[in-house]
Amino acid sequence: MKKIINTIQDIWKIEDLRNKIILTLSLMAIYRLGAQITLPGIDATQLAGIQSKAGGGGLLGILNMFTGGAFARVSIMALGIMPYISASIVVQLMGIAIPYLQKLKNEGESGNKKITQITRWLTIVILIFQAPTFLYSLPSLGVPETAYLIGKGPLFWFSSILLLTTGTVFAMWLGERITEKGIGNGISLLITIGIIARLPLAFAQEIGSKLKSGNGGLLMILIEIVIWFVVILAAIFLVTAVRKIAVSYARRTVAGTIGDLGGARDYIPLKLNSAGVMPIIFAQALMFIPALLKDSSNDTLAAFGNKFMNMFGLEYNLLFGLLIIIFGFFYTAITINTNKMADDLKRGGGFIAGVKPGTETADFLDTILSRITLPGSIFLVLLAVLPAFVVMLGVQTSWAMFYGGTSLIILVGVAIDTIQQIQAHLLNSHYDSLMTKGSKRKSIS
Repeated sequence: MKKIINTIQDIWKIEDLRNKIILTLSLMAIYRLGAQITLPGIDATQLAGIQSKAGGGGLLGILNMFTGGAFARVSIMALGIMPYISASIVVQLMGIAIPYLQKLKNEGESGNKKITQITRWLTIVILIFQAPTFLYSLPSLGVPETAYLIGKGPLFWFSSILLLTTGTVFAMWLGERITEKGIGNGISLLITIGIIARLPLAFAQEIGSKLKSGNGGLLMILIEIVIWFVVILAAIFLVTAVRKIAVSYARRTVAGTIGDLGGARDYIPLKLNSAGVMPIIFAQALMFIPALLKDSSNDTLAAFGNKFMNMFGLEYNLLFGLLIIIFGFFYTAITINTNKMADDLKRGGGFIAGVKPGTETADFLDTILSRITLPGSIFLVLLAVLPAFVVMLGVQTSWAMFYGGTSLIILVGVAIDTIQQIQAHLLNSHYDSLMTKGSKRKSIS
């Protein structure tokens, strides 16, 4: 506890870091405030139906959790940041096939700015289709006709679509400002704050359910808490699994041996899970697509879509797991350049015993990366589908979603990333202080 207090004091002493944290918290508070504002023309007191459907488990529960309850409130932020994430997925996928996007990636910072701009415009295009779909589905989600205070005429549709689009664009802007001027990844933090907002209520519902049922309810709650912490530790291990594990695994699976890295260790930052939480975020975003088929006029397509409305079902979890593995390999491939790694290794005088510098080293590193990404992705899948098994043990669906799954992995991943950034600022400040003291001593002498 004393160490934590000292760390907080150190953070507060550094003006730049203090301002970044305050800005981040302020922008997150603004996002949460916007999530409470119901669309004009909708009676907020008549939304019990949609809140009941989205408050439990299932795909609607996940969407409501990602938006911090804004979906069930029919808020101006009801679509959350998910359209932006969907646009990011599309742009990154197109980057493999479209030469122009590949060229932009190689242009460094200026190219990344153009890609970001393309993603923003694509987000708006997605919203133009997604906002009307959301409004059209409200009656089927439990919003009664009496809740439409001004009817469902052109004025309501135009104003609501405009506000839903503006809400997501504003959330996107908040996320980018946090990333640029605050601390942590802004988009991930906005998703995280929405998840955290749902956690206390879900836990309270689980306590109420267990105490009401009797039969050792209190003991069951204690067991669930212990299991929950074990799962958290497993998620932390997955997110922070470091190069040592990757190298050890490579020695057992890759033909040949790494042997003496000859100063190469600093140039091989491989991890068991190099993609972090991004595969599960991308996979979760795409899992909403099959569910859209449930309203199809074709009975076969409608039945197919209904199967994916249940996040605890077999079909849902099989597809979800497959997408996580695919995105695990995809995101690792686009974020880790083994050719550049091999060049840096060669320039730094490092080598891998038995492997020629240059192309052969890049191919060798690529092989290692592929081999260690598979078990990392499988471990990620096991954590992601764990809620489906927890529900079978009688845990409430809303609380089960925090046993592994998208919720817990994102919470752990974003928390670790943010803490690491804060620690980096503290370390830089410490080095700056040492340099300043050293300069003063030299000037005195």
